[in-house]
Amino acid sequence: MKGITMGRRDFLKLSLVTAGAVALSGCKVASDYPSRVQQLREPMTANATWQEILRYATLAPNGHNTQPWKFVLGGKSVEIHPDATRHLAVVDANDREQWISLGCALENLLLAARAAGFVGEVSYPGEGQDFIRVNFESSTPSTNALFDAIPHRQSVRSEYNGQALAQEALTQIYATALEPGVELHFIVDEAGLEKTLELVNEGNKSQYGDQAFLDELISWIRFTEKEAMSTQDGLFSRCAGSPTVPRWLGSMFVGGTKPQAQADADAKKVRSSAGMVAVASQGDDKAAWVKTGQVFERLSLTMTSVGVSSALLNQPIEVADLRSQFQSALAFGNAAPQLLLRFGMADEMPWSLRRPVEAVIQ
Repeated sequence: MKGITMGRRDFLKLSLVTAGAVALSGCKVASDYPSRVQQLREPMTANATWQEILRYATLAPNGHNTQPWKFVLGGKSVEIHPDATRHLAVVDANDREQWISLGCALENLLLAARAAGFVGEVSYPGEGQDFIRVNFESSTPSTNALFDAIPHRQSVRSEYNGQALAQEALTQIYATALEPGVELHFIVDEAGLEKTLELVNEGNKSQYGDQAFLDELISWIRFTEKEAMSTQDGLFSRCAGSPTVPRWLGSMFVGGTKPQAQADADAKKVRSSAGMVAVASQGDDKAAWVKTGQVFERLSLTMTSVGVSSALLNQPIEVADLRSQFQSALAFGNAAPQLLLRFGMADEMPWSLRRPVEAVIQ
């Protein structure tokens, strides 16, 4: 659930080559990208349809922006199924992050439905049920700050400005509502941050030294607006602060990323942040992963509502050999670490796209 980062030297080098490469290829920027972003993030109407409610659900964070969900609409129910065609075989071999992504979509769905006058009862995946089911009943429409934050939430992968957070903002963030069995572990002390950073660095060295990881990452990067518009998914390079370039050129630079260079870039990002937080759960099954996603999305929306940016750095959890080390180093006890994110103050970045709702209804 993260993207590529270029060092300053690579970024400048790539920027210098870009103009000539684009001219040679004859590529034109897709002029309708901004209008598509605006359309996706328009506020829900007062009498929202289920199409609008599901649009809000799809604005949830998800691994590599694969949007790995399918929605099945019933008379008074909505089911959320995993989309096996969007499986990340390398970085998420057991679909743990995919189910977390579905939990994020579930949280948005519940918030948007409540705003439209429906309250939902959730049935989690378990024995005999390999999907999420929400049964809805009519209720009085109700909104809150988390609902209002949905169209404004984004993963900000740039360096932050190092500014300390106001106590009022921290108080709200620390008070994020949990699900049974899900915990938040805030890492704001220097020793904890440095130990976490050490494991992030080791994760970067492992992943960026793996050609299969790089190939999978490259397959989900959209190097131009034209590419991004054609699929309306994936990691658009400008959302991570990188220039738009032809695929052959972008693939060459990403594929040539040195593990230590990526580790150094992420170290700067961590040190520019106000802190980090890990989401952990007592269980480590699909139901626990879905609930992890719900809490993560509440945390992200809470941060958005108080003007705080965040982004995931899941390397110590995605690399199997490091996950137990991370669990021990941060004294999680029996709780399994599921996600790691940094947070702080930063400028807004370009927005990613989502596929049309029609494309994700089964």
